[in-house]
Amino acid sequence: MKIVCVGLNYQSHNIEMKREPSDKNDDPVLFQKPDTALLHNDKNEFYIPDFSSDIHYEAEVVVKINKMGKNIAERFAHRYYDEITIGLDITASDLQSKLKAKGLPWEISKAFDNSAAVGTFINKENVDLSACNFSLQINDQTVQQGNTSDMIHSIDQIIAYASRYFTLKTGDLIFTGTPAGVGKISIGDKLNGWIEDSMLLNVYIC
Repeated sequence: MKIVCVGLNYQSHNIEMKREPSDKNDDPVLFQKPDTALLHNDKNEFYIPDFSSDIHYEAEVVVKINKMGKNIAERFAHRYYDEITIGLDITASDLQSKLKAKGLPWEISKAFDNSAAVGTFINKENVDLSACNFSLQINDQTVQQGNTSDMIHSIDQIIAYASRYFTLKTGDLIFTGTPAGVGKISIGDKLNGWIEDSMLLNVYIC
């Protein structure tokens, strides 16, 4: 399986990062993480790696692909997933900044082991995916709140675009982007992720 991630998919995050606003006419920004990046909810301890002193969280709605597809038309994309959850795109921010400053690829700052935490999956029919609320708490304080209606590119648009370049397979995960509120995590933090009123993600920082 592979993990396909979307960057810069909420204007609030673009503003927070002092980036130029994105447009629906722009192509989605994609990058990938390997299967070794996956941190399941039943193994909910994240150990800060020794190569970074500035690890950041990014809470995102995550979609699980349920059948193989290539060049999927947007109007059919909804047939290729039936489960969602909330996840964390965990980033070594200091390493990413250093690599970007040198004009180098920054994959290692995003794709390292356990950098893609995912919660318990639920049936997509339980929520309104066109306007789904999600949030992240750290030590019982809300640090991120988002709604899928604010995505620049919708889930179906992302699936259609990604499948032009990568064959999507059963079990692949798509991280759909993060809103404003990204910040640092520290040893001892407890992170809880929510979709609507359901807490689906628990991660302890070690």
